[in-house]
Amino acid sequence: MRLSSSQSKAIKHETGYSFGAQAGASQSGTRANDRQRGFTLVEMIMTMVIVGILAAVVAPRFFDNNVFQSRGFADQVQASLRYAQKVAIAKHRFVCAAFTNSSITLSFGATAACGTPVSSLSDAGNYVVNAPAGITFAALPADFSFNALGTPSVAQAINITGAANGVVIEAETGYVHSP
Repeated sequence: MRLSSSQSKAIKHETGYSFGAQAGASQSGTRANDRQRGFTLVEMIMTMVIVGILAAVVAPRFFDNNVFQSRGFADQVQASLRYAQKVAIAKHRFVCAAFTNSSITLSFGATAACGTPVSSLSDAGNYVVNAPAGITFAALPADFSFNALGTPSVAQAINITGAANGVVIEAETGYVHSP
């Protein structure tokens, strides 16, 4: 028995089934008529290879935190020197910065010789910034002071081992920045 096209359309409309001449009954909108979705085996293997290469190259950099610690110490030195300049201007007196191989200490003074420690914001002791273990200044910076106008006694560039950028103190303005 052969169905007319109008009969076929009516049955399809009521039941959702389509009757083809050769295929028999099939339901329209099923997974059999849709395209297959997903990843091919080649795509999955290539993704795993790329992730493996990235893990081998990038992961060791995250576990070597000396770079992060040296950059953090450079940022602390820069912030401390900016603070020293602002305190010198605000208190209208000299603020000295004294350096050791791995620390910086700030102190007040009526002259550029300084002597009274600048108290830290976090405790009542000296304002001292210590480097993490193994981090030092590349070359020991010269001790200097900011005057009441915020001008440094000497301009200099301070470099920290392992940090890409150091700290620069401009001669006339006392501007403290990273190059």
